[in-house]
Amino acid sequence: MAGNSQRKGAIRKSGSKKGQQVGTGGHQRRALEGKGPTPKASDRPNHKAYKAKAKAEYEESKRPQGRAPKAPPRDRTSASLELVIGRNSTLEALRMGMPAHVLHVFNRIDADDRVTEIVSLAVEHGIEVREVTKGSLDLLADGTRHQGIALEVPSYEYLQYQDLMDNSDGPARIVALDSIQDPRNLGAIMRSAAAFGATGVVIPERRAAGVTVAAWKVSAGAAARLPVARTVNLVRALEEYKKAGIFVIGLDAGGEVDLHDSNLLDGPIVIVIGSEGAGLSRLVRETCDQIVSIPIVATTESLNASVAASIALYEARRALPA
Repeated sequence: MAGNSQRKGAIRKSGSKKGQQVGTGGHQRRALEGKGPTPKASDRPNHKAYKAKAKAEYEESKRPQGRAPKAPPRDRTSASLELVIGRNSTLEALRMGMPAHVLHVFNRIDADDRVTEIVSLAVEHGIEVREVTKGSLDLLADGTRHQGIALEVPSYEYLQYQDLMDNSDGPARIVALDSIQDPRNLGAIMRSAAAFGATGVVIPERRAAGVTVAAWKVSAGAAARLPVARTVNLVRALEEYKKAGIFVIGLDAGGEVDLHDSNLLDGPIVIVIGSEGAGLSRLVRETCDQIVSIPIVATTESLNASVAASIALYEARRALPA
Protein backbone atom coordinates (compact mmCIF):
# COMPACT_ATOMS: atom_id res chain seq x y z
CA MET A 1 0.00 0.00 0.00
CA ALA A 2 3.03 2.23 0.65
CA GLY A 3 3.87 2.31 -3.03
CA ASN A 4 0.41 3.71 -3.68
CA SER A 5 0.72 6.43 -1.07
CA GLN A 6 2.48 8.89 -3.40
CA ARG A 7 0.30 11.26 -5.33
CA LYS A 8 -0.08 10.85 -9.07
CA GLY A 9 2.63 12.49 -11.10
CA ALA A 10 5.07 12.89 -8.21
CA ILE A 11 7.55 10.49 -9.79
CA ARG A 12 9.55 11.97 -12.74
CA LYS A 13 9.72 9.65 -15.67
CA SER A 14 13.14 8.83 -17.07
CA GLY A 15 13.20 10.59 -20.46
CA SER A 16 11.59 13.79 -19.18
CA LYS A 17 14.84 15.30 -17.84
CA LYS A 18 15.41 18.75 -19.27
CA GLY A 19 18.68 20.04 -20.62
CA GLN A 20 20.94 19.33 -23.56
CA GLN A 21 20.13 16.11 -25.33
CA VAL A 22 22.26 13.84 -27.44
CA GLY A 23 22.78 15.22 -30.94
CA THR A 24 21.63 18.77 -30.31
CA GLY A 25 25.12 20.22 -30.78
CA GLY A 26 24.16 23.43 -28.99
CA HIS A 27 20.99 23.96 -30.99
CA GLN A 28 20.25 27.65 -31.78
CA ARG A 29 23.68 28.71 -30.59
CA ARG A 30 24.01 31.02 -33.62
CA ALA A 31 20.82 32.85 -32.68
CA LEU A 32 22.23 33.49 -29.21
CA GLU A 33 25.50 34.90 -30.50
CA GLY A 34 23.96 38.25 -31.64
CA LYS A 35 25.39 40.71 -34.16
CA GLY A 36 28.12 42.25 -32.10
CA PRO A 37 28.05 45.46 -30.10
CA THR A 38 25.42 48.10 -31.03
CA PRO A 39 26.99 50.94 -33.10
CA LYS A 40 27.25 54.32 -31.48
CA ALA A 41 24.36 56.69 -32.14
CA SER A 42 26.73 59.02 -33.98
CA ASP A 43 27.59 56.20 -36.42
CA ARG A 44 23.99 55.38 -37.36
CA PRO A 45 22.89 57.44 -40.44
CA ASN A 46 19.23 57.64 -39.39
CA HIS A 47 19.99 58.88 -35.89
CA LYS A 48 19.94 62.60 -35.07
CA ALA A 49 23.34 62.25 -33.42
CA TYR A 50 24.82 61.19 -36.79
CA LYS A 51 23.41 64.30 -38.48
CA ALA A 52 24.72 66.49 -35.67
CA LYS A 53 28.16 64.94 -36.06
CA ALA A 54 28.10 65.46 -39.86
CA LYS A 55 27.09 69.08 -39.40
CA ALA A 56 29.90 69.63 -36.89
CA GLU A 57 32.41 68.11 -39.32
CA TYR A 58 31.19 70.35 -42.11
CA GLU A 59 31.38 73.49 -39.95
CA GLU A 60 34.86 72.50 -38.85
CA SER A 61 35.93 72.14 -42.50
CA LYS A 62 34.71 75.69 -43.16
CA ARG A 63 36.75 77.14 -40.30
CA PRO A 64 40.12 78.69 -41.24
CA GLN A 65 43.00 76.67 -39.85
CA GLY A 66 44.45 78.05 -36.63
CA ARG A 67 41.69 80.67 -36.20
CA ALA A 68 38.49 80.82 -34.26
CA PRO A 69 35.42 81.66 -36.34
CA LYS A 70 34.58 85.35 -36.34
CA ALA A 71 30.91 84.70 -37.02
CA PRO A 72 28.50 81.74 -36.97
CA PRO A 73 28.73 79.56 -40.09
CA ARG A 74 26.35 80.46 -42.88
CA ASP A 75 23.01 78.68 -42.96
CA ARG A 76 23.05 76.08 -45.76
CA THR A 77 19.45 76.92 -46.66
CA SER A 78 20.16 80.64 -47.04
CA ALA A 79 18.85 82.38 -50.14
CA SER A 80 22.40 83.59 -50.79
CA LEU A 81 23.58 80.05 -51.54
CA GLU A 82 22.91 77.70 -54.42
CA LEU A 83 24.52 74.39 -55.19
CA VAL A 84 25.40 72.49 -58.33
CA ILE A 85 25.34 68.79 -57.37
CA GLY A 86 26.97 65.85 -59.15
CA ARG A 87 29.90 65.37 -61.51
CA ASN A 88 28.27 66.08 -64.89
CA SER A 89 26.38 69.16 -63.70
CA THR A 90 29.43 70.60 -61.95
CA LEU A 91 31.68 69.99 -64.93
CA GLU A 92 29.18 71.65 -67.27
CA ALA A 93 28.85 74.66 -64.93
CA LEU A 94 32.61 75.16 -64.72
CA ARG A 95 33.07 74.78 -68.47
CA MET A 96 30.56 77.58 -69.16
CA GLY A 97 32.25 79.85 -66.61
CA MET A 98 29.54 79.94 -63.95
CA PRO A 99 30.86 81.98 -60.98
CA ALA A 100 31.44 79.87 -57.88
CA HIS A 101 32.79 80.21 -54.34
CA VAL A 102 33.80 76.73 -53.23
CA LEU A 103 34.18 73.27 -54.75
CA HIS A 104 33.48 70.54 -52.18
CA VAL A 105 35.12 67.19 -52.94
CA PHE A 106 34.79 63.95 -50.97
CA ASN A 107 38.18 63.29 -49.37
CA ARG A 108 38.10 59.62 -50.47
CA ILE A 109 36.58 60.13 -53.90
CA ASP A 110 37.27 57.59 -56.64
CA ALA A 111 38.56 60.10 -59.19
CA ASP A 112 37.78 59.71 -62.89
CA ASP A 113 38.39 62.00 -65.88
CA ARG A 114 35.46 64.22 -64.90
CA VAL A 115 36.70 64.73 -61.35
CA THR A 116 40.20 65.52 -62.62
CA GLU A 117 38.86 68.14 -65.03
CA ILE A 118 36.51 69.59 -62.39
CA VAL A 119 39.35 70.16 -59.94
CA SER A 120 41.63 71.53 -62.68
CA LEU A 121 38.98 74.03 -63.85
CA ALA A 122 38.26 75.10 -60.27
CA VAL A 123 41.94 75.80 -59.64
CA GLU A 124 42.22 77.57 -63.00
CA HIS A 125 39.31 79.88 -62.14
CA GLY A 126 40.57 80.58 -58.63
CA ILE A 127 37.77 78.65 -56.90
CA GLU A 128 38.57 77.30 -53.44
CA VAL A 129 38.73 73.48 -53.35
CA ARG A 130 37.85 71.77 -50.06
CA GLU A 131 38.19 68.11 -49.23
CA VAL A 132 35.32 67.11 -46.96
CA THR A 133 33.87 63.97 -45.41
CA LYS A 134 30.93 62.08 -46.88
CA GLY A 135 28.81 63.16 -43.93
CA SER A 136 29.50 66.81 -44.70
CA LEU A 137 28.53 66.32 -48.37
CA ASP A 138 25.38 64.41 -47.39
CA LEU A 139 24.33 67.32 -45.21
CA LEU A 140 25.18 69.87 -47.87
CA ALA A 141 23.33 68.01 -50.65
CA ASP A 142 20.30 67.41 -48.40
CA GLY A 143 19.41 64.02 -49.85
CA THR A 144 20.45 64.68 -53.45
CA ARG A 145 22.87 62.14 -54.94
CA HIS A 146 26.09 64.13 -55.07
CA GLN A 147 28.68 61.60 -56.41
CA GLY A 148 31.28 63.16 -54.11
CA ILE A 149 31.06 66.62 -55.75
CA ALA A 150 29.20 69.83 -54.87
CA LEU A 151 29.83 73.34 -56.21
CA GLU A 152 28.78 76.32 -54.12
CA VAL A 153 27.66 79.24 -56.30
CA PRO A 154 26.39 82.72 -55.40
CA SER A 155 22.79 83.67 -56.02
CA TYR A 156 22.10 85.86 -59.03
CA GLU A 157 22.33 89.62 -58.49
CA TYR A 158 19.30 91.34 -60.02
CA LEU A 159 19.08 94.95 -61.18
CA GLN A 160 16.19 97.38 -60.74
CA TYR A 161 13.87 97.62 -63.74
CA GLN A 162 14.78 101.31 -64.16
CA ASP A 163 18.38 100.28 -64.83
CA LEU A 164 17.34 98.72 -68.15
CA MET A 165 16.10 101.99 -69.69
CA ASP A 166 19.56 103.27 -70.59
CA ASN A 167 21.26 101.60 -73.52
CA SER A 168 24.38 103.23 -74.91
CA ASP A 169 24.35 100.97 -77.98
CA GLY A 170 21.00 102.21 -79.28
CA PRO A 171 17.32 102.26 -78.34
CA ALA A 172 16.26 100.23 -75.31
CA ARG A 173 15.17 96.69 -76.21
CA ILE A 174 13.72 95.09 -73.09
CA VAL A 175 12.08 91.68 -72.70
CA ALA A 176 9.41 91.50 -69.98
CA LEU A 177 8.18 88.10 -68.81
CA ASP A 178 4.65 87.88 -67.44
CA SER A 179 5.06 85.07 -64.86
CA ILE A 180 7.11 82.53 -66.81
CA GLN A 181 7.22 79.52 -64.47
CA ASP A 182 9.82 77.20 -65.99
CA PRO A 183 13.44 78.26 -65.31
CA ARG A 184 14.47 76.46 -68.50
CA ASN A 185 12.19 78.72 -70.52
CA LEU A 186 13.70 81.71 -68.73
CA GLY A 187 17.18 80.49 -69.59
CA ALA A 188 16.28 79.96 -73.25
CA ILE A 189 14.73 83.44 -73.47
CA MET A 190 17.84 84.97 -71.90
CA ARG A 191 19.97 83.19 -74.48
CA SER A 192 17.87 84.58 -77.37
CA ALA A 193 17.76 88.05 -75.80
CA ALA A 194 21.55 88.14 -75.61
CA ALA A 195 21.89 86.82 -79.17
CA PHE A 196 19.65 89.54 -80.65
CA GLY A 197 21.08 92.43 -78.65
CA ALA A 198 18.40 93.00 -76.02
CA THR A 199 19.14 95.49 -73.25
CA GLY A 200 17.94 93.11 -70.57
CA VAL A 201 15.10 91.07 -69.13
CA VAL A 202 12.65 92.06 -66.42
CA ILE A 203 10.70 89.49 -64.38
CA PRO A 204 8.24 89.63 -61.45
CA GLU A 205 9.56 88.86 -57.97
CA ARG A 206 6.69 86.51 -57.10
CA ARG A 207 5.09 83.55 -58.88
CA ALA A 208 7.75 83.49 -61.58
CA ALA A 209 10.95 81.63 -62.32
CA GLY A 210 14.19 83.27 -61.22
CA VAL A 211 17.74 82.98 -62.47
CA THR A 212 18.55 79.71 -60.74
CA VAL A 213 21.23 77.17 -61.61
CA ALA A 214 18.78 75.51 -64.03
CA ALA A 215 18.11 78.78 -65.88
CA TRP A 216 21.81 79.62 -65.94
CA LYS A 217 22.70 76.30 -67.55
CA VAL A 218 20.09 76.63 -70.31
CA SER A 219 21.18 80.21 -71.02
CA ALA A 220 24.55 78.78 -72.12
CA GLY A 221 26.49 81.60 -70.49
CA ALA A 222 24.10 84.43 -71.44
CA ALA A 223 23.33 84.90 -67.75
CA ALA A 224 26.85 86.23 -67.29
CA ARG A 225 26.38 88.87 -70.03
CA LEU A 226 22.70 89.87 -69.97
CA PRO A 227 21.29 91.89 -67.04
CA VAL A 228 18.07 90.69 -65.45
CA ALA A 229 15.90 92.96 -63.31
CA ARG A 230 13.18 92.09 -60.83
CA THR A 231 10.09 94.10 -60.01
CA VAL A 232 7.38 93.77 -57.38
CA ASN A 233 4.72 94.99 -59.81
CA LEU A 234 5.21 94.26 -63.51
CA VAL A 235 2.31 96.51 -64.61
CA ARG A 236 3.81 99.46 -62.74
CA ALA A 237 7.19 98.80 -64.37
CA LEU A 238 5.58 98.75 -67.83
CA GLU A 239 3.82 102.03 -67.11
CA GLU A 240 7.14 103.58 -66.11
CA TYR A 241 8.68 102.38 -69.35
CA LYS A 242 5.84 103.98 -71.31
CA LYS A 243 6.33 107.30 -69.50
CA ALA A 244 10.00 107.15 -70.52
CA GLY A 245 8.97 106.93 -74.19
CA ILE A 246 9.35 103.17 -74.64
CA PHE A 247 6.55 101.37 -76.49
CA VAL A 248 5.21 98.19 -74.89
CA ILE A 249 4.29 95.33 -77.24
CA GLY A 250 2.49 92.25 -75.96
CA LEU A 251 2.90 88.92 -77.73
CA ASP A 252 -0.33 86.92 -77.91
CA ALA A 253 -2.00 84.49 -80.31
CA GLY A 254 -5.05 86.75 -80.59
CA GLY A 255 -3.07 89.85 -81.48
CA GLU A 256 -4.37 92.95 -83.24
CA VAL A 257 -1.68 92.80 -85.95
CA ASP A 258 0.86 90.30 -87.17
CA LEU A 259 4.32 90.71 -85.68
CA HIS A 260 6.02 91.60 -88.98
CA ASP A 261 3.39 94.28 -89.66
CA SER A 262 3.95 96.15 -86.39
CA ASN A 263 5.06 99.77 -86.81
CA LEU A 264 6.67 99.90 -83.35
CA LEU A 265 9.61 97.56 -83.80
CA ASP A 266 12.15 100.09 -85.05
CA GLY A 267 12.42 102.14 -81.85
CA PRO A 268 12.73 101.64 -78.09
CA ILE A 269 10.41 98.77 -77.14
CA VAL A 270 9.47 96.33 -74.43
CA ILE A 271 8.39 92.92 -75.73
CA VAL A 272 6.13 91.21 -73.20
CA ILE A 273 5.96 87.40 -73.22
CA GLY A 274 3.04 85.73 -71.47
CA SER A 275 3.27 82.74 -69.16
CA GLU A 276 3.14 79.14 -70.32
CA GLY A 277 -0.46 78.20 -71.01
CA ALA A 278 -2.18 81.30 -69.59
CA GLY A 279 -0.48 83.85 -71.81
CA LEU A 280 -0.69 87.56 -70.93
CA SER A 281 -2.56 88.46 -67.77
CA ARG A 282 -5.47 90.90 -68.12
CA LEU A 283 -3.80 93.93 -66.53
CA VAL A 284 -0.57 93.41 -68.45
CA ARG A 285 -2.51 93.06 -71.70
CA GLU A 286 -4.40 96.30 -71.02
CA THR A 287 -1.14 98.12 -70.32
CA CYS A 288 0.43 97.20 -73.69
CA ASP A 289 0.43 99.75 -76.51
CA GLN A 290 -0.03 97.00 -79.06
CA ILE A 291 -0.82 93.28 -79.05
CA VAL A 292 0.92 91.36 -81.83
CA SER A 293 0.77 87.73 -82.91
CA ILE A 294 3.04 85.37 -84.80
CA PRO A 295 1.22 83.91 -87.80
CA ILE A 296 1.44 80.13 -87.98
CA VAL A 297 0.04 77.68 -90.51
CA ALA A 298 -1.79 75.26 -88.19
CA THR A 299 -4.45 76.99 -86.11
CA THR A 300 -4.48 74.10 -83.63
CA GLU A 301 -0.79 74.54 -82.80
CA SER A 302 0.87 77.00 -80.43
CA LEU A 303 4.46 78.08 -79.87
CA ASN A 304 6.49 77.55 -76.76
CA ALA A 305 7.08 80.80 -74.84
CA SER A 306 10.83 80.75 -75.45
CA VAL A 307 10.38 80.00 -79.18
CA ALA A 308 7.87 82.83 -79.56
CA ALA A 309 10.25 85.18 -77.73
CA SER A 310 13.08 84.23 -80.10
CA ILE A 311 10.98 84.99 -83.18
CA ALA A 312 9.83 88.33 -81.77
CA LEU A 313 13.37 89.32 -80.84
CA TYR A 314 14.59 88.43 -84.32
CA GLU A 315 11.87 90.54 -85.99
CA ALA A 316 12.61 93.45 -83.68
CA ARG A 317 16.30 93.23 -84.46
CA ARG A 318 15.61 93.07 -88.22
CA ALA A 319 13.43 96.18 -88.00
CA LEU A 320 16.23 98.36 -86.60
CA PRO A 321 17.59 100.95 -89.06
CA ALA A 322 20.84 99.80 -90.67
